Amino acid sequence: MSAGPLAGYVVVDLTRALAGPHAGMMLGDLGARVIKVESPGTGDDTRGWGPPFVAGESTYFLSCNRNKQSIALDLKGEDGRATLEALVRKADVLLENFRTGVLDRLGFTTTRLLELNPRLVVLSITGFGHDGPEAGRAGYDQIAQGEAGLMSLTGSGPDDPQRVGVPIGDLLAGMYGAFGVVSALLERERTGRGQVVRTSLLASIVGVHAFQGTRWTVAGELGRAQGNHHPSIAPYGLFRCRDGAVQIAVGSESLWQRFCAGFGLDPQEQGMAVNAERVAAGPALVARIEEVFAGFDGDELLARLAEIGVPAGRVRGLDEVYAWEQTRSQGLLIEVEHAHLGTVALPGPPLRFFEEAGPDGERETTRADHAAPPLLNADEPAIRSWLEGT
Repeated sequence: MSAGPLAGYVVVDLTRALAGPHAGMMLGDLGARVIKVESPGTGDDTRGWGPPFVAGESTYFLSCNRNKQSIALDLKGEDGRATLEALVRKADVLLENFRTGVLDRLGFTTTRLLELNPRLVVLSITGFGHDGPEAGRAGYDQIAQGEAGLMSLTGSGPDDPQRVGVPIGDLLAGMYGAFGVVSALLERERTGRGQVVRTSLLASIVGVHAFQGTRWTVAGELGRAQGNHHPSIAPYGLFRCRDGAVQIAVGSESLWQRFCAGFGLDPQEQGMAVNAERVAAGPALVARIEEVFAGFDGDELLARLAEIGVPAGRVRGLDEVYAWEQTRSQGLLIEVEHAHLGTVALPGPPLRFFEEAGPDGERETTRADHAAPPLLNADEPAIRSWLEGT
């Protein structure tokens, strides 16, 4: 284990809510020192988002602020601005997700930031972009999910638009933002100069339209919500069985042949011989498969699908996910020591790193020592001592 590939880099995190904090947490997971600048008294908005609260701590805040330090600064006051200037001079990265123009009014334009530190990489996240006719709109995830078309693709049908069950626009913007930061740091190795990276909730959601995007832009076919079945691959989705449901993914004609052989179906049945016909068959195909699956309990069905080599799975609750040995084996549940809560379990970082270790094979170099999300202003003395060089 090591301190992580970004050990030694310093990130000043001015963000709040989720998109920016998620980007900061990703950089912290990679070993960067992330200094979270919060408003005095209240801190990040998410410190008050709940329930649930545990011993007064918001579990929402805990979800996106591990591996950070906290300092409270009034950026409208002289000391707050001076301290931020000092932080900028020593930082590698600055993260901000204010509305367009807010940081400028505080006296920290992009020009000013890069004057203070020409090597600084600035990540700026907005709701709908930094320019264009609607640049000033506030960025809230569910609104962005609707405006960026995601809700039109999610739900049981065209008249049932649904949001994704997590703030996916915020999370994607954070992930794209962290990717942009690391890319800019890599370019800085060649040029010696920092730069500004910009993304938005709108951009991040459009960026994952994937085949639904080209389905419209190239084919002129408008995707609509259609529940738990794939619009271009069949059978691929959720199918009821005797005691519940399982999911299957028959993603090739060879898998279709295997699936039919395993369950006594005719792969050349009229209207179902090739994928395009099966997609067109829609509800009839689902009904035919569920008729067969009705004779199986879920565990029995999954065992049969595994035996014939057809990808399949169950739908787990989060309690089952975090108890699952496969989840734990991947480092996706970590324990940290929190100042108020004691030892708590948090979802872990999704990246792992390895290096070759000679005849002994791979050696994992993933960061192992994770820090709990900080109490408000808990690290001010340490941060000020560091700035003063003491």
